[in-house]
Amino acid sequence: MRAYQQLKQDIICGAHKPGDKLLMSHLKTQYDIGTGPMREALSQLVSERLVTAISQRGFRVAEMSLEEMRDIYDARAHLEALIVKLAIERGDEQWEAELIGKAHTLARVDEINSAEDMLNIWDTRHKAFHSAIAEGCGSPKLLEVRNSLLDQAERYRQLWLKQTVFSKSALEEKRNEHQTLVDTLLERDAAKASKLMYEHLMTPVPIITALLDEA
Repeated sequence: MRAYQQLKQDIICGAHKPGDKLLMSHLKTQYDIGTGPMREALSQLVSERLVTAISQRGFRVAEMSLEEMRDIYDARAHLEALIVKLAIERGDEQWEAELIGKAHTLARVDEINSAEDMLNIWDTRHKAFHSAIAEGCGSPKLLEVRNSLLDQAERYRQLWLKQTVFSKSALEEKRNEHQTLVDTLLERDAAKASKLMYEHLMTPVPIITALLDEA
């Protein structure tokens, strides 16, 4: 659904702010779509907790909170730690080759000059790297839950992303974390890799906390 994807992206990127009213008349004009399809899009976003339905009063962009952010990130990190353990147990040589390739592509992202391209391309490659690791677990259901948590985290991730990608020191720190993680995965050290993954995914929490406190 085109309207669903566009509205979701606009919420994630902050074009529609937390708490904003989503008036049907404005949405229909903005996204050039009828009432029925737009209601379907809004209902889908309600199920994804990006939009809240207000009885008899329409829809609003869901609020953001420290409590929700910390819960999402902790749940994600614990799930990814489990997925990494399973990936090490089940992943084959093709899995190893895929994650090495994605890690290399991510590490070379500093060749990009445009700030906007840097943001978009680093994020795309970063997600591809972590997805390549996760695919080794071989469980469609775990990957489905993982994707759901990624969607719920995305608005918070965008706050962290800008702080990371536009900081050479933060980007270098992430590059080192990724390389250590790859080395540990290739060594097939499940316990160490799980611990590293949990810690790696929790590093944005203090940064996002500070940004939300400033808002």
